[in-house]
This record gives sequence, structure tokens and C-alpha cells, in this order.
Amino acid sequence: MRERSRWQWRLGEPGDPNRLLTDFLAEHGLPVTDLAAPSVPAPAGAAVGAAVFVSAAASTAAIGGAAGQPTPAPAVPDVVAVVYERGETPTPPIRDQAPLRLGDWIDSWSPAEHAAAVQSVRAAIARGDVYQANVVGHARAAYQGDPLPALSRLATLPGARYGGLLTGDGWAIGCASPETLVEVRSGRAITRPIKGTRPATADGRAELLASAKERAEHIMIVDLERNDLAHVARTGSVTVEELFAVRRWCDLWQAESQITAALADGVDLAALLAAVAPGGSVTGAPKLAALSQIAALEPVGRGVSMGAFGWVGHDRIDLGLTIRTVAADHTHLHVWAGGGITWGSEPDAEVAEAAAKAGPIRALLRDG
Repeated sequence: MRERSRWQWRLGEPGDPNRLLTDFLAEHGLPVTDLAAPSVPAPAGAAVGAAVFVSAAASTAAIGGAAGQPTPAPAVPDVVAVVYERGETPTPPIRDQAPLRLGDWIDSWSPAEHAAAVQSVRAAIARGDVYQANVVGHARAAYQGDPLPALSRLATLPGARYGGLLTGDGWAIGCASPETLVEVRSGRAITRPIKGTRPATADGRAELLASAKERAEHIMIVDLERNDLAHVARTGSVTVEELFAVRRWCDLWQAESQITAALADGVDLAALLAAVAPGGSVTGAPKLAALSQIAALEPVGRGVSMGAFGWVGHDRIDLGLTIRTVAADHTHLHVWAGGGITWGSEPDAEVAEAAAKAGPIRALLRDG
């Protein structure tokens, strides 16, 4: 495949990013205006599909949520769509072929500051402001050499369902996400929220399955995402097909559920994104109230993390949630990690969990 056309959008530019994205893809013949309609083969000469990225900040702005801090990687646009057609990919220009050398990681908050944010969420829960909120930290490391080979290898990490690489002028996104934000096939939408983490050992699996705290946190997000899908679904069609299944990502067990719904007639991509993004598992419940907590507590913006990344084609839409995702600009690599906070959360355990999620990513980049 070769690139046919590209569009991008940044916070502060006019328009609804979900609507502008949908219009751009529709202009290139992709079936995004009625997702309930039956799939049809692509006409001759049509675009094959498009790689799409939507930041959490763009999705938050689209639904009127509280804006967080600025992104630490402003070189990366907030929305990108790259439309592809059949054909040979042109030979890329000569790049710096020096191997990647990574400096020390610099965290945007200390473990103590992270723990204090957890306590702040617990206080908000005690006041009745939220039931759950997800807090995310960030780290950056200066680099020399070419980061793209290492970013490409993120896709090889075990459980990286949405492994992939997207590049632009002065930036790159590497993804190793296991989580489905939303998939659409034959008029049916699927989301697979992940909530609940333990080490990938026999004891860790048993502990995850037995944890009342993790199960309550997980079910709360399942209920939120059922409600999100209900906004664009045919009445009565939202179904939890699998609840609290244990899946593996690298050296971690994580709990995953599957929720499906038949989309209502006339639902387009803009409406679908407005309903499900930013994802409930990385915001909290109620979603808008949780976004207010996030904006007040997180020291830097979420950048490429906690957004949407995937493919829009003629036979499917498949967008992952950009957890376990890295951004590269001209000088630094950026990594984010966090977790959902409930009344039962222990601050030190939440700090350790975020470190465990970032660990395999940092290790791969260190060895890049």
C-alpha cells in the first residue's frame, strides 16, 4: 500500500475533530457515514483504508470535557488520518541509521506525588464527586539515533493486539496496546474494556480472580461502557458477552470484558467516537466528572496515550485504546502509564502497578 492523502488536526484549531475526521474519510470513499449499513466491497480505484489516531485530548474536547495540561510532545498532532491506496510504497528518504541510544527517564511526578493524586481521588469519591477516576503519569527520555526500529518492535510484545507504528514530520507513535476501544463489523460494535492487573504468575492470576476490589472496579467500567454504547445502539441490543476474563499482556494478567451492540441506523463515525471516546477504562465514572479530576491532578497532558489508534476500512473499523504507547519527537521518547482509582485503592500499590505497566515498554526501548 502507498499513502494517498493525509489530514491532521490540533487542539485550538476550529471544528469538531470527530466530524472533520469523518468528513475527510468519507471524501475518500470510506464507509463511515452509516455504520449500521451492510459492508460492500471497495469499488475499483477506491482507497483501501486509513490509519487513524485520535488523542484523548481531542476526544475530551469533542464532548465538552475539562481540558488537562498541555501535551509534553506537541510535535504530534491530536488527530491524524492517513489514507492508503494499492500500490508500491516509495523508497523512504535516507535517515539517520545510528542505533538508538536512550538517556535516563525523567518522570513528570514523583512516587509521592502520584500517591497523593490517588489520595485526592479517594477524597473525591468520599465527597460523591466520582465513583472512579483513572490517573496517568508520564516520563520522558532524551535519545540519539533512530527510534523507529524500536518503536516498530513494540508490536511484537506479547498481547499487543494493536501493535503498530505511525509517523509524520518530526514525530512517531509506537503502540503495543492490548485493549479494544471500539470495533465495528457488519453493523455491530464491540468494546473490550480492560481493568484489573496482577503479575502473570499462577498466584497473580488467582489473586486477580479473587479480588473484590478489582472486580468492583472492572464492573463499574463495564456498566459505563454499556451506557456509552447504548447512545448509538438499537434499543435492547447492548450485551455483555464476556465478563472479567483473564488475558495476558507481557508479564501481567489483566481482566477484560466484551460488550457488543447493534448500531442504530444512520450512526456515523463521528457519533460513535463521541459516544465511546475517550474510553471509560482510562477516564472513570461518571465520565465528565472523572475528566475534571484528571485535568486537576495530572501534571502533564496525556499526549498520544489513552486515545484511539487503528484502522478504518471497507469491511471494518478497529480502533485500539492507546495504552502501552510511546511518542517520539525530535529529541525525546515519551511514555505514559496509570490506573483506575476507587475507594479501595492503596496509593503505594497504584504507584507500583503503573510502574509494572510501563516496565516492558521501557525495557524494550532501553534495548532498542
